Amino acid sequence: MSDPNSSTLPRNSVVSSYTDLVAEVRESGLLERRRVFYISRIGLTIAAFLGVWAGVVAIGDSWWQIPLAAILAVVSTQFGFLGHDGAHRQMFSSAPANEWTARIVAGAFAGLSLHWWRAKHNRHHKAPNMIEEDPDIAPGPLAFVPAEAQGRTGFYRWFTRRQGWLFFPLVTLEGVALHIASIRGLLGSAPVAHRLLELALIVGRLLFGLVLPLMVMSLPIAAVFIVTHLALFGMLLGESFAPNHKGMPLVPKGMRVDFLRRQVLMSRNIRGGRFTDFMMGGLNYQIEHHLFPNMPRPNLSKVQPMVRAHCARHGVPYTETSLIGSYGIVIRYLNQVGLAERDPFTCPLVRMYR
Repeated sequence: MSDPNSSTLPRNSVVSSYTDLVAEVRESGLLERRRVFYISRIGLTIAAFLGVWAGVVAIGDSWWQIPLAAILAVVSTQFGFLGHDGAHRQMFSSAPANEWTARIVAGAFAGLSLHWWRAKHNRHHKAPNMIEEDPDIAPGPLAFVPAEAQGRTGFYRWFTRRQGWLFFPLVTLEGVALHIASIRGLLGSAPVAHRLLELALIVGRLLFGLVLPLMVMSLPIAAVFIVTHLALFGMLLGESFAPNHKGMPLVPKGMRVDFLRRQVLMSRNIRGGRFTDFMMGGLNYQIEHHLFPNMPRPNLSKVQPMVRAHCARHGVPYTETSLIGSYGIVIRYLNQVGLAERDPFTCPLVRMYR
Protein backbone atom coordinates (compact mmCIF):
# COMPACT_ATOMS: atom_id res chain seq x y z
CA MET A 1 0.00 0.00 0.00
CA SER A 2 1.28 3.52 -0.86
CA ASP A 3 2.30 5.91 1.89
CA PRO A 4 -0.53 8.51 2.17
CA ASN A 5 2.09 11.16 2.99
CA SER A 6 4.19 10.32 -0.05
CA SER A 7 5.25 13.17 -2.37
CA THR A 8 3.38 11.35 -5.15
CA LEU A 9 0.15 12.43 -3.48
CA PRO A 10 0.62 16.20 -3.06
CA ARG A 11 -3.00 16.93 -2.32
CA ASN A 12 -3.23 14.45 0.55
CA SER A 13 0.14 15.62 1.85
CA VAL A 14 -1.02 19.22 1.97
CA VAL A 15 -4.32 18.29 3.61
CA SER A 16 -2.68 16.29 6.38
CA SER A 17 0.08 18.87 6.81
CA TYR A 18 -2.42 21.56 7.83
CA THR A 19 -3.21 19.52 10.93
CA ASP A 20 0.51 19.51 11.73
CA LEU A 21 0.68 23.28 11.22
CA VAL A 22 -2.27 23.84 13.55
CA ALA A 23 -0.61 21.68 16.23
CA GLU A 24 2.65 23.61 15.86
CA VAL A 25 0.89 26.97 16.12
CA ARG A 26 -1.21 25.88 19.09
CA GLU A 27 1.91 24.69 20.89
CA SER A 28 3.55 28.07 20.27
CA GLY A 29 0.77 29.79 22.24
CA LEU A 30 -0.06 32.19 19.41
CA LEU A 31 -3.74 31.24 19.48
CA GLU A 32 -4.10 32.45 23.06
CA ARG A 33 -6.09 35.66 23.54
CA ARG A 34 -4.34 39.02 23.96
CA ARG A 35 -6.83 40.72 26.29
CA VAL A 36 -4.47 43.48 27.44
CA PHE A 37 -3.74 44.46 23.84
CA TYR A 38 -7.40 44.71 22.93
CA ILE A 39 -8.56 46.42 26.10
CA SER A 40 -5.84 49.05 25.78
CA ARG A 41 -6.45 49.47 22.02
CA ILE A 42 -10.19 49.93 22.56
CA GLY A 43 -9.58 52.42 25.38
CA LEU A 44 -7.08 54.46 23.37
CA THR A 45 -9.31 54.49 20.30
CA ILE A 46 -12.32 55.67 22.31
CA ALA A 47 -10.14 58.37 23.89
CA ALA A 48 -9.02 59.48 20.42
CA PHE A 49 -12.64 59.56 19.24
CA LEU A 50 -13.74 61.72 22.16
CA GLY A 51 -10.67 63.90 21.76
CA VAL A 52 -11.43 64.61 18.10
CA TRP A 53 -14.98 65.64 18.86
CA ALA A 54 -13.83 67.78 21.78
CA GLY A 55 -11.48 69.47 19.33
CA VAL A 56 -14.37 70.00 16.90
CA VAL A 57 -16.34 71.84 19.59
CA ALA A 58 -13.31 73.84 20.73
CA ILE A 59 -12.25 74.97 17.23
CA GLY A 60 -15.75 75.95 16.16
CA ASP A 61 -16.39 77.60 12.81
CA SER A 62 -12.97 77.28 11.19
CA TRP A 63 -11.42 75.53 8.19
CA TRP A 64 -8.97 73.99 10.68
CA GLN A 65 -11.77 71.46 11.24
CA ILE A 66 -10.82 69.65 8.03
CA PRO A 67 -7.63 68.06 9.46
CA LEU A 68 -9.78 66.82 12.34
CA ALA A 69 -12.11 65.20 9.80
CA ALA A 70 -9.13 63.28 8.40
CA ILE A 71 -8.08 62.17 11.89
CA LEU A 72 -11.66 61.13 12.64
CA ALA A 73 -11.63 58.95 9.51
CA VAL A 74 -8.52 57.14 10.78
CA VAL A 75 -10.14 56.64 14.19
CA SER A 76 -13.42 55.41 12.66
CA THR A 77 -11.48 52.93 10.54
CA GLN A 78 -9.77 51.58 13.64
CA PHE A 79 -13.19 50.93 15.18
CA GLY A 80 -14.09 49.02 12.02
CA PHE A 81 -11.00 46.85 12.45
CA LEU A 82 -11.82 46.26 16.13
CA GLY A 83 -15.35 45.20 15.16
CA HIS A 84 -13.82 42.80 12.63
CA ASP A 85 -11.56 41.27 15.29
CA GLY A 86 -14.43 40.89 17.74
CA ALA A 87 -16.61 39.24 15.10
CA HIS A 88 -13.80 36.69 14.59
CA ARG A 89 -13.61 36.13 18.38
CA GLN A 90 -9.98 37.22 18.49
CA MET A 91 -10.33 39.39 21.60
CA PHE A 92 -11.65 37.29 24.47
CA SER A 93 -12.24 33.64 25.35
CA SER A 94 -15.96 34.30 25.88
CA ALA A 95 -18.06 34.33 22.72
CA PRO A 96 -20.63 36.79 24.19
CA ALA A 97 -17.82 39.15 25.26
CA ASN A 98 -16.46 39.20 21.72
CA GLU A 99 -19.91 39.65 20.20
CA TRP A 100 -20.98 42.50 22.46
CA THR A 101 -17.67 44.29 22.14
CA ALA A 102 -17.85 44.05 18.35
CA ARG A 103 -21.48 45.17 18.31
CA ILE A 104 -20.76 48.28 20.41
CA VAL A 105 -17.44 49.43 18.93
CA ALA A 106 -18.59 48.86 15.33
CA GLY A 107 -22.11 50.25 15.77
CA ALA A 108 -21.67 53.13 18.21
CA PHE A 109 -18.31 54.39 16.95
CA ALA A 110 -18.07 53.37 13.25
CA GLY A 111 -21.74 53.11 12.26
CA LEU A 112 -21.40 49.51 11.05
CA SER A 113 -23.57 46.46 11.79
CA LEU A 114 -22.09 43.38 13.43
CA HIS A 115 -24.98 41.26 12.12
CA TRP A 116 -24.58 42.32 8.48
CA TRP A 117 -20.79 42.27 8.51
CA ARG A 118 -20.42 38.88 10.19
CA ALA A 119 -22.87 37.15 7.84
CA LYS A 120 -21.15 38.57 4.76
CA HIS A 121 -17.60 38.08 6.02
CA ASN A 122 -18.13 34.48 7.11
CA ARG A 123 -19.22 33.61 3.57
CA HIS A 124 -16.06 35.24 2.26
CA HIS A 125 -13.82 33.22 4.58
CA LYS A 126 -15.60 30.01 3.66
CA ALA A 127 -14.93 30.41 -0.07
CA PRO A 128 -12.49 33.25 -0.87
CA ASN A 129 -12.57 34.26 -4.55
CA MET A 130 -15.01 31.47 -5.43
CA ILE A 131 -17.39 32.62 -8.15
CA GLU A 132 -21.03 32.92 -6.97
CA GLU A 133 -19.99 32.05 -3.41
CA ASP A 134 -17.71 34.86 -2.20
CA PRO A 135 -19.82 38.02 -1.66
CA ASP A 136 -16.70 40.16 -2.05
CA ILE A 137 -16.62 39.36 -5.79
CA ALA A 138 -20.39 39.45 -6.30
CA PRO A 139 -21.76 41.53 -9.20
CA GLY A 140 -22.03 45.25 -8.49
CA PRO A 141 -20.73 48.56 -9.87
CA LEU A 142 -17.37 46.82 -10.33
CA ALA A 143 -17.09 43.56 -12.24
CA PHE A 144 -14.74 41.08 -10.57
CA VAL A 145 -15.38 38.16 -12.93
CA PRO A 146 -14.82 38.46 -16.72
CA ALA A 147 -18.21 36.93 -17.57
CA GLU A 148 -19.95 39.73 -15.67
CA ALA A 149 -18.42 42.40 -17.91
CA GLN A 150 -19.47 40.83 -21.21
CA GLY A 151 -23.13 41.82 -21.16
CA ARG A 152 -22.70 45.43 -20.08
CA THR A 153 -23.67 48.15 -22.53
CA GLY A 154 -23.67 51.93 -22.87
CA PHE A 155 -22.16 54.00 -20.10
CA TYR A 156 -21.94 50.94 -17.87
CA ARG A 157 -19.74 49.25 -20.46
CA TRP A 158 -17.56 52.37 -20.79
CA PHE A 159 -17.21 52.51 -17.01
CA THR A 160 -16.41 48.81 -16.67
CA ARG A 161 -13.68 48.92 -19.30
CA ARG A 162 -11.92 51.60 -17.21
CA GLN A 163 -12.92 50.36 -13.79
CA GLY A 164 -9.34 49.81 -12.64
CA TRP A 165 -8.50 53.48 -13.02
CA LEU A 166 -11.84 54.49 -11.54
CA PHE A 167 -11.49 52.20 -8.52
CA PHE A 168 -9.77 54.72 -6.26
CA PRO A 169 -12.28 57.56 -6.85
CA LEU A 170 -15.12 55.06 -6.44
CA VAL A 171 -13.77 53.67 -3.17
CA THR A 172 -14.38 57.07 -1.54
CA LEU A 173 -18.05 56.05 -1.52
CA GLU A 174 -17.33 52.78 0.29
CA GLY A 175 -17.98 54.28 3.72
CA VAL A 176 -21.46 55.47 2.71
CA ALA A 177 -22.13 52.11 1.04
CA LEU A 178 -21.19 50.23 4.23
CA HIS A 179 -23.49 52.43 6.34
CA ILE A 180 -26.38 51.82 3.92
CA ALA A 181 -25.71 48.08 3.72
CA SER A 182 -25.59 47.85 7.53
CA ILE A 183 -28.99 49.50 7.91
CA ARG A 184 -30.55 47.53 5.06
CA GLY A 185 -29.25 44.30 6.56
CA LEU A 186 -30.94 45.11 9.84
CA LEU A 187 -34.24 46.09 8.19
CA GLY A 188 -34.65 42.77 6.35
CA SER A 189 -37.28 40.19 7.19
CA ALA A 190 -34.84 37.60 8.54
CA PRO A 191 -34.58 37.29 12.33
CA VAL A 192 -31.77 39.43 13.78
CA ALA A 193 -30.56 39.25 17.36
CA HIS A 194 -30.62 42.68 19.02
CA ARG A 195 -31.92 44.30 15.83
CA LEU A 196 -33.27 47.45 17.52
CA LEU A 197 -30.14 47.98 19.57
CA GLU A 198 -27.86 47.76 16.53
CA LEU A 199 -30.14 50.11 14.59
CA ALA A 200 -30.15 52.59 17.46
CA LEU A 201 -26.34 52.50 17.75
CA ILE A 202 -25.78 52.97 14.03
CA VAL A 203 -28.42 55.64 13.44
CA GLY A 204 -27.31 57.45 16.58
CA ARG A 205 -23.68 57.47 15.42
CA LEU A 206 -24.59 58.72 11.95
CA LEU A 207 -26.88 61.46 13.25
CA PHE A 208 -24.24 62.57 15.73
CA GLY A 209 -21.69 62.82 12.92
CA LEU A 210 -24.07 65.01 10.92
CA VAL A 211 -25.73 67.15 13.58
CA LEU A 212 -22.73 68.19 15.69
CA PRO A 213 -20.73 69.64 12.75
CA LEU A 214 -23.83 71.58 11.63
CA MET A 215 -24.21 72.96 15.15
CA VAL A 216 -20.67 74.28 15.56
CA MET A 217 -19.68 75.12 11.95
CA SER A 218 -21.11 77.13 9.10
CA LEU A 219 -22.80 75.07 6.39
CA PRO A 220 -19.89 75.10 3.87
CA ILE A 221 -17.31 74.03 6.47
CA ALA A 222 -19.66 71.43 7.97
CA ALA A 223 -20.35 69.99 4.50
CA VAL A 224 -16.63 69.69 3.69
CA PHE A 225 -15.98 68.18 7.13
CA ILE A 226 -18.66 65.51 6.67
CA VAL A 227 -17.67 64.68 3.08
CA THR A 228 -13.96 64.51 3.99
CA HIS A 229 -14.62 62.18 6.88
CA LEU A 230 -16.87 59.83 4.89
CA ALA A 231 -14.62 59.79 1.81
CA LEU A 232 -11.43 59.07 3.76
CA PHE A 233 -13.21 56.49 5.92
CA GLY A 234 -14.29 54.67 2.76
CA MET A 235 -10.81 54.90 1.24
CA LEU A 236 -9.04 53.61 4.34
CA LEU A 237 -11.35 50.63 4.67
CA GLY A 238 -11.61 49.86 0.97
CA GLU A 239 -7.88 50.16 0.36
CA SER A 240 -7.22 47.85 3.31
CA PHE A 241 -9.44 45.08 1.94
CA ALA A 242 -8.89 45.37 -1.83
CA PRO A 243 -5.18 44.35 -1.94
CA ASN A 244 -5.82 41.11 -0.08
CA HIS A 245 -7.62 39.05 -2.77
CA LYS A 246 -8.21 41.10 -5.92
CA GLY A 247 -6.02 39.74 -8.71
CA MET A 248 -5.52 36.40 -6.99
CA PRO A 249 -6.91 33.18 -8.54
CA LEU A 250 -10.63 32.94 -9.24
CA VAL A 251 -12.17 29.60 -8.26
CA PRO A 252 -15.07 28.15 -10.27
CA LYS A 253 -18.19 27.48 -8.25
CA GLY A 254 -18.25 24.00 -6.77
CA MET A 255 -14.54 23.31 -7.17
CA ARG A 256 -13.17 21.33 -4.22
CA VAL A 257 -9.89 22.65 -2.85
CA ASP A 258 -8.28 21.62 0.43
CA PHE A 259 -8.40 24.22 3.21
CA LEU A 260 -4.71 25.19 3.15
CA ARG A 261 -4.58 25.84 -0.59
CA ARG A 262 -8.01 27.46 -0.59
CA GLN A 263 -6.89 30.08 1.91
CA VAL A 264 -3.26 30.58 0.82
CA LEU A 265 -3.58 30.58 -2.97
CA MET A 266 -6.42 33.10 -2.99
CA SER A 267 -4.82 35.54 -0.51
CA ARG A 268 -2.02 38.07 -0.71
CA ASN A 269 0.07 39.56 2.10
CA ILE A 270 1.32 43.14 2.16
CA ARG A 271 4.85 43.89 3.34
CA GLY A 272 5.38 46.70 5.82
CA GLY A 273 6.20 47.63 9.38
CA ARG A 274 4.19 48.77 12.36
CA PHE A 275 2.62 51.69 10.50
CA THR A 276 1.27 49.34 7.84
CA ASP A 277 0.05 46.94 10.54
CA PHE A 278 -1.80 49.84 12.22
CA MET A 279 -3.31 51.39 9.11
CA MET A 280 -4.46 48.02 7.73
CA GLY A 281 -5.62 46.62 11.06
CA GLY A 282 -3.43 43.52 10.67
CA LEU A 283 -5.20 42.59 7.43
CA ASN A 284 -1.86 42.88 5.65
CA TYR A 285 -1.24 39.38 7.10
CA GLN A 286 -4.17 38.08 5.08
CA ILE A 287 -2.81 34.57 4.56
CA GLU A 288 -2.25 34.01 8.27
CA HIS A 289 -5.62 35.58 9.08
CA HIS A 290 -7.42 33.22 6.71
CA LEU A 291 -5.61 30.17 8.06
CA PHE A 292 -6.24 31.19 11.69
CA PRO A 293 -9.21 33.61 11.66
CA ASN A 294 -9.54 33.68 15.46
CA MET A 295 -5.85 34.42 16.08
CA PRO A 296 -5.37 37.76 17.87
CA ARG A 297 -4.19 40.48 15.52
CA PRO A 298 -0.80 41.16 17.18
CA ASN A 299 0.16 37.48 16.81
CA LEU A 300 -0.27 37.37 13.03
CA SER A 301 3.20 38.79 12.38
CA LYS A 302 4.67 36.24 14.77
CA VAL A 303 3.08 33.25 13.07
CA GLN A 304 4.03 34.45 9.58
CA PRO A 305 7.50 32.79 9.50
CA MET A 306 5.95 29.47 10.51
CA VAL A 307 3.29 29.67 7.80
CA ARG A 308 5.75 30.79 5.13
CA ALA A 309 8.13 27.94 5.97
CA HIS A 310 5.27 25.42 5.99
CA CYS A 311 4.09 26.54 2.55
CA ALA A 312 7.66 26.33 1.20
CA ARG A 313 8.02 22.75 2.49
CA HIS A 314 4.83 21.66 0.75
CA GLY A 315 5.23 23.62 -2.49
CA VAL A 316 2.28 25.97 -1.87
CA PRO A 317 2.94 29.43 -3.39
CA TYR A 318 2.98 32.15 -0.72
CA THR A 319 2.27 35.61 -2.18
CA GLU A 320 3.56 38.80 -0.58
CA THR A 321 4.12 42.21 -2.14
CA SER A 322 4.39 45.91 -1.30
CA LEU A 323 1.31 48.06 -0.77
CA ILE A 324 1.99 50.12 -3.90
CA GLY A 325 2.68 46.95 -5.88
CA SER A 326 -0.62 45.47 -4.72
CA TYR A 327 -2.54 48.52 -5.89
CA GLY A 328 -0.92 48.16 -9.31
CA ILE A 329 -2.08 44.54 -9.40
CA VAL A 330 -5.62 45.59 -8.43
CA ILE A 331 -5.75 48.23 -11.17
CA ARG A 332 -4.52 45.81 -13.84
CA TYR A 333 -6.85 43.08 -12.61
CA LEU A 334 -9.94 45.28 -12.72
CA ASN A 335 -9.07 46.67 -16.13
CA GLN A 336 -8.48 43.18 -17.56
CA VAL A 337 -11.79 41.98 -16.15
CA GLY A 338 -13.45 45.11 -17.55
CA LEU A 339 -12.22 44.10 -20.99
CA ALA A 340 -13.92 40.72 -20.42
CA GLU A 341 -10.72 38.74 -20.86
CA ARG A 342 -11.59 35.09 -20.39
CA ASP A 343 -10.41 33.55 -17.09
CA PRO A 344 -7.19 35.62 -16.82
CA PHE A 345 -6.83 34.88 -13.11
CA THR A 346 -7.60 31.18 -12.79
CA CYS A 347 -4.55 29.57 -11.20
CA PRO A 348 -3.24 26.33 -12.79
CA LEU A 349 -2.67 24.88 -9.31
CA VAL A 350 -6.39 24.72 -8.61
CA ARG A 351 -7.27 22.99 -11.90
CA MET A 352 -6.11 19.69 -10.43
CA TYR A 353 -9.21 19.77 -8.22
CA ARG A 354 -11.74 19.81 -11.04
